[in-house]
Amino acid sequence: MSHNMPLSPRPLHHLSDVQRRVLTTRQLREHGVTASVAAERSRADGPWQQLLPGVHLLHPGPATSEERLLAALLYTASRGQGADGPRPDGGPYGEAMITGLAALALRHFSSAPPLASLDHIDVLVPRTRRLRATGFVRFVRGGPLPGPQYLAGVPTAPVARALADAVARLTDAVLVRRLLTESVRHGHCEAAALVAELNSARLLSRPHVVDAVDALLAEGRAIAEGRLYDMVRGHHLPEPLWNVELRLPGGPALGGVDAYWREQAVAVEIDARAPRQDEEVWRGGLGRKREHLERLGITVVRMTPKKLRESPEEQAAVVRTALVAAADRDPASYVVLLPR
Repeated sequence: MSHNMPLSPRPLHHLSDVQRRVLTTRQLREHGVTASVAAERSRADGPWQQLLPGVHLLHPGPATSEERLLAALLYTASRGQGADGPRPDGGPYGEAMITGLAALALRHFSSAPPLASLDHIDVLVPRTRRLRATGFVRFVRGGPLPGPQYLAGVPTAPVARALADAVARLTDAVLVRRLLTESVRHGHCEAAALVAELNSARLLSRPHVVDAVDALLAEGRAIAEGRLYDMVRGHHLPEPLWNVELRLPGGPALGGVDAYWREQAVAVEIDARAPRQDEEVWRGGLGRKREHLERLGITVVRMTPKKLRESPEEQAAVVRTALVAAADRDPASYVVLLPR
């Protein structure tokens, strides 16, 4: 028998390779290895190592990134609440999930340091958990927690939440800007959802975060506009006038729209508001503008960056329907169009 495997009456073939190499003291006991034997094998010159309290690595030499992630989750699950009883979601790690830079590295963010270089792995847990950082594991508490996304079997926080948890610990303005911009540019998440997460984490008061968010919103809008161009041309809609401001003849400005079909009086407006933004802001600004335009007989189609990314065909059908329906409507009021 090799020193790497437990002396076990229970076979380990149902476990993955990494799960066979990282086991808790309790798991070892279930496989026939007593706590004293585990401690003996994990001594300084032994064939095993104790990566974290109660978590053993069953081989000598450095732990791989995958082994460190598993050890962090096993340690979290074995401490305090949820250690022995059934867990709310039925998963082996309870509600715990990897977050912060480790989660971004798992998603292959080029701006994030590689997993192997991280001194700490951040684990997101419910606010009620009483856990202390130890070794390379740090805890981020929150509630309610988002549903985890599984990457290679590892429960991972959604991108927007992982970014907020990473940014909360970063002071490098250049790195923060790169991470936020990459998340939107490569389609990991929408700018509005990310800004909402940063706002929820109370990070928008930090100057270097505010500067990065300004660049992020500009990036998000540019990407959404590009998707709108692709949608119009890819679904063979008539070519509109792009980025125009509407005015009443000799009167005040009515506001800008992203696309406008003059003959049919149909406008498309990209709504890049952050989710859950104050409804009073909506009614007092964008909402009032839309109501005013519609009173003038102009149909306003509102699209979010998310809808443009996930369902361009459906959005094109909405625009086409509005264009066709224009023939059955009364003529719209005459408006002056200016480049925006």
